[in-house]
Amino acid sequence: MDLVSIIIPYYKKKKYIELAINSVIHQTYKNFELIIIYDDKNKEDLSFIKKIIKKDKRIKIYINKKNLGAGRSRNKGIKLSRGKFIAFIDADDLWLRDKLKKQILFMKKNEIKISHTSYYIIDFANKIIGSREAKNLNHEKLLSSCNIGLSTVILNKTLIKNNIKFPNIKTKEDYVLWLKITQCGNKIFALKNNLTKWRRLDASLSSSIFQRIKDGYLVYRNYMKFSPINSTIHLCLLSMNYLLKRIRNT
Repeated sequence: MDLVSIIIPYYKKKKYIELAINSVIHQTYKNFELIIIYDDKNKEDLSFIKKIIKKDKRIKIYINKKNLGAGRSRNKGIKLSRGKFIAFIDADDLWLRDKLKKQILFMKKNEIKISHTSYYIIDFANKIIGSREAKNLNHEKLLSSCNIGLSTVILNKTLIKNNIKFPNIKTKEDYVLWLKITQCGNKIFALKNNLTKWRRLDASLSSSIFQRIKDGYLVYRNYMKFSPINSTIHLCLLSMNYLLKRIRNT
């Protein structure tokens, strides 16, 4: 049974972090390490988290000296990881019990280097308010719509290299990583099972329309090296597809 390294960046999610950790601890796949990167200058929640992680020796917490943001915190977690596979879960999301077991089996059986799954959308009270179906994605398909839930992804650690990592932007840092990985010819395969619960919070950073538009443009202009016009066209397509997804799932 291969070791899976699971990475959680933590920033002001005290209300949900214990639920997220418990959803990992209770996985039917047992050979994992959970790496928590504490990314809050305010250390008020630190003692609370340390009490939680006493439950399981497989959990380690690392404290950033300064706020790095979610993307760079995940990069730090990857560097500290020992597993063959890397999995991600955000501090306010949840996994179903068989998530790791089913997804690792799916990847090994089909010799896949990166996969994602379908997922439920939940609100602040854990109520299911929608769902999204995972699809097989190549670079061209991914350029116009990011249909990947970060907390559903598992990848082979060999995919992470010096030029392929999370960038330093506030939102869509995961989108850049998926684009970089597929740009090298890798396909992201879909497991249709709903194995994750992604929490939609209206006050979250990812819900900021202005920030999303700004970072969306940077994805194409700075990281894909598109022209200003081409970047704007792709940003319009991305925004339109995002709105369509919101309409279908709310």
